[in-house]
Parts: sequence; structure tokens; C-alpha cells
Amino acid sequence: GEVAVSWRPSSEFAGNLYKGEGILPASPQSVWECIKPVAGGLRTKWDQNVKDFEVIEVISDTVSICRTTTPSACMRIISPREFVDVVVMKQYEDGTMQSAATNVEHALCPPQPNFVRGFNYPCGCFCIPVPG
Repeated sequence: GEVAVSWRPSSEFAGNLYKGEGILPASPQSVWECIKPVAGGLRTKWDQNVKDFEVIEVISDTVSICRTTTPSACMRIISPREFVDVVVMKQYEDGTMQSAATNVEHALCPPQPNFVRGFNYPCGCFCIPVPG
């Protein structure tokens, strides 16, 4: 399938908002297993921009505080990064699965040596079943 990427200027910060969308020939559950933000999940196996993902604190069955690390890039010109986010995951009655996250500070996860602390604006993904 094809993936369409669109963007528009942000009204909240000096930058752009990006959206990627596509239809994949797989069950929503299979797609969700590949993209959901969980420790030990498949994301670190296929996404070269995610080195590690760990849960710092479980707030509820749908909300957690997570730390994501990224590797260095461009022959180490870009340092490894770490992001600490509050993440919510939810499944709706129609089968749609969602994760949404935003930056948070957490006492159990101070900045780590050898990482630059990154800042995520609100972000997320949806996996929406389509007929057929």
C-alpha cells in the first residue's frame, strides 16, 4: 500500500505538524502489534529511530510514563536522545486502537548521561479497521 504524508504549520510552536496515513493489507491487531508503544514490543525491531522503550511508571491500565531512547545519527553528529512521555493507549468499541503521548518530567527518570533530553509535543497514532 501507499503512504501519504501531509503537513501544516503549527499554531503552537515554530515548526510543522506531520501526518502519515495508509492502508495496510493486514489485520488491525497485527499492525497494532508493530506500532504500539510497549516495552519489549516490535517497534525497536523495525524502527531504526527507536533504540529502546521502557515503562517508568504504570498509572492505570491505559496510562503510563515511558522513556524512549534513540541512537545517534549522521555519523554521530546527532547525539542519542531520550524522551519521557505520558502515554495513553485505548481500544474503542469499533476496533480502533490509539496511542497518544506528550512530554512530561518524572522524578524516577532524571536526564541520563550520554543522552540529550528531547521534548515531544502531543503526538500519537491510530489504527482504524476498514471494511474488507
